[in-house]
Parts: sequence; structure tokens; C-alpha cells
Amino acid sequence: MEEICVVGIAGGSASGKTTIVQKIKEFFGNDIVVISHDSYYKAHDELPYEERCKLNYDHPDAFDTDRMVEDVKRLKSGRTVEIPVYDFSIYNRVHETLRVEPKRVIIVEGILILDSLKLRELMDIKVYVDTDADERLMRRLKRDMAQRARSVESVLSQYAQTVKPMHEQFVEPSKKYADIIIPRGGENQTGINILQEHLKLWVG
Repeated sequence: MEEICVVGIAGGSASGKTTIVQKIKEFFGNDIVVISHDSYYKAHDELPYEERCKLNYDHPDAFDTDRMVEDVKRLKSGRTVEIPVYDFSIYNRVHETLRVEPKRVIIVEGILILDSLKLRELMDIKVYVDTDADERLMRRLKRDMAQRARSVESVLSQYAQTVKPMHEQFVEPSKKYADIIIPRGGENQTGINILQEHLKLWVG
């Protein structure tokens, strides 16, 4: 079996991780598979919607990271996995799963993936996307209103109560583990090009 490369792409909420992942995926096509840490938010079927809205989704404990670690291990060993599906409009997992096949390059992305030692140990390349806080907030507002059925008030409240303090406590400090730092997110084509050139060594 050909060796599989695992790339971790971290950074603050709305820093441009998804844009970078999309550009890399367009460049390499079917040789890459992407797994998002967001898919591994813990299920809370025991709580009503009103209570789920109040949970801190920016703390490491909000994620079932152990399951993600096991799924990445399976993919690295050439096995297919079933990853969870999370619905942001209801703040909960749905019952369906998504089947993912192993590829030459596995991209793991999320705000807190570099905070996890177990995930870091599986990564061959660790990337941190570094974007100004004001820019991230503006992007988050647009994204959450358009894609996640959120109001302006709920986005700003969540940002002040959990996103910003958790970024400062967990996300920003994890930057020290990165092998490559890409400032300005998806706008930094030079940084993306450097990452793509490095990945060519794995994809061929």
C-alpha cells in the first residue's frame, strides 16, 4: 500500500481554512480527502434545542476527538470509515453518517486540531492559518447567517461569550505546533502554492 500523508490545517474560526482546503482539493482532485473536526461535535440528543444553543462549542471538550483520531488511523491504514454528520442549524448530529475512502493525502481541518496531541501525532504536516480577528468576525457573521441559519445577535453573542475567549485560550497557543503558517488565509496564494508544492512529493 502506498504511504498516506496526513495534513492538519488549523486556525481561528472563519480564518480561511475552508478556502485553502478547497484550493488544494481543486489542485489535486481525487488524490485528497478532507475530514472536518466540526463533523465530530458531540451529539446531545438528551438536551432540547434551547439548551443545545447555550453549550460552548469552541472548547476542546465539545468534540469527540477520540473518534476522529481512530478514524484517521483507519484511513492511514487504508480502511474506509463512516464519519458523523453534524447539522449546525439544530446544534446536533443527525443519524446519517458519511462514508469516506482513504486517499494519498488526508486533510484534517478544524480550529482545535493542533491542540490535540493525539491528532498532532498522526500528522505529517501541520498548518496554521493566521488571520486578523476583525476579519474573522466579519467572515463568521456572513457565513453563519447565510449557511447556518443564525441571527446577527446570536453570532455576536456566541463570539463574545465563547469564540473569542476560547480562541485566546486554546486556538492561538496551538500555532506554536505548526510547521507552516499561512497569514491572511485564502487570500495568500503564495502560501497556498508552497503547501501545494510540498504535497506534490506525496501525491506524485
